[in-house]
Amino acid sequence: MNIKGRNLITLLDFSSEEIQDLINLAAKLKYEKNEGINHKHLHDKNVVLLFQKDSTRTRCAFEVGALDLGMGVTYLGPTGSQMGKKESVKDTARVLGRMYDGIEFRGYLQQDVETLGEYAGVPVWNGLTDTYHPTQILADFLTIQEQFGYLKGIKFVYFGDARNNMGNSLMIGCAKMGMHFYAAAPKELWPDKALIEKCEGIAKSTGGSLNFTTDPILASQNADVLYTDVWVSMGEPKEVWKSRIEELHPYQVNMRLMKNAKPTAIFMHCLPAFHGNNTELGAQIAHDFGEEFPIVKMGELEVTDEVIESNQSVVFDEAENRMHTIKAVMLATLSDLYV
Repeated sequence: MNIKGRNLITLLDFSSEEIQDLINLAAKLKYEKNEGINHKHLHDKNVVLLFQKDSTRTRCAFEVGALDLGMGVTYLGPTGSQMGKKESVKDTARVLGRMYDGIEFRGYLQQDVETLGEYAGVPVWNGLTDTYHPTQILADFLTIQEQFGYLKGIKFVYFGDARNNMGNSLMIGCAKMGMHFYAAAPKELWPDKALIEKCEGIAKSTGGSLNFTTDPILASQNADVLYTDVWVSMGEPKEVWKSRIEELHPYQVNMRLMKNAKPTAIFMHCLPAFHGNNTELGAQIAHDFGEEFPIVKMGELEVTDEVIESNQSVVFDEAENRMHTIKAVMLATLSDLYV
């Protein structure tokens, strides 16, 4: 693997072999961390985390990962920089690129992270945009590899809004790694046609496949992985909740779907998940829509509490693996140690 100096903007820019190498490097770094083996290979580097959207896992994964590698870390939250307000993205990129060795961006527009990548002069890593979420997919695939020992040939089913950043990125990742991707969603929430066609071309070369259906029972049959995400993304107005519940409540991942999959199937979710009324939003949704939609009366939206707390759920392994895979990305793009 030789990706020193490269950006991670979307997995479309990486080969299947490079993605597998990153996953394998992450597994190695995870082993070293668990065994207490020092790997502060980047002690002379500094990175900046540029967040327009708050996050628990992304921020902590980048911060702890960078510190484990020996780097200095600066966090700039939603009010911590003037990017897009008093300073253009292009100018921000050229300023930060002269002070830091790498830039992480988590925000709204894919165009913004692409502009950072074009003008910063140092590696830029996409921590999430409205279009793609590549670092999450690396963590997901490390988790699947840990569970099954392989990726190629896995039947992977995504339930819910398949045109969002997770639907897009999971489809790309599955195509790249020769997996069989299924999206169970209303037709109007399937991914963009042009992206589907691009991924179909990739899947033909890797032995994977893409499949789309409105039937969650059909999709879950003999599945290896059942995956879902929140029904309303960060930044969307609360007014869309009712329409999303109307559209997506048939795609809630529950034990009926889990039992329809293989006995060895696992459940995955990028988190945070609404699986009870023990959050402010979950309780509010249950209060506002529970009578009209009994399926959400307990604050259970995209997944039931029974599923997420079951032995088949690997969501917290998946969350931990954000740190290991992000660490692999930073190490591989900032160092020639693993060329």
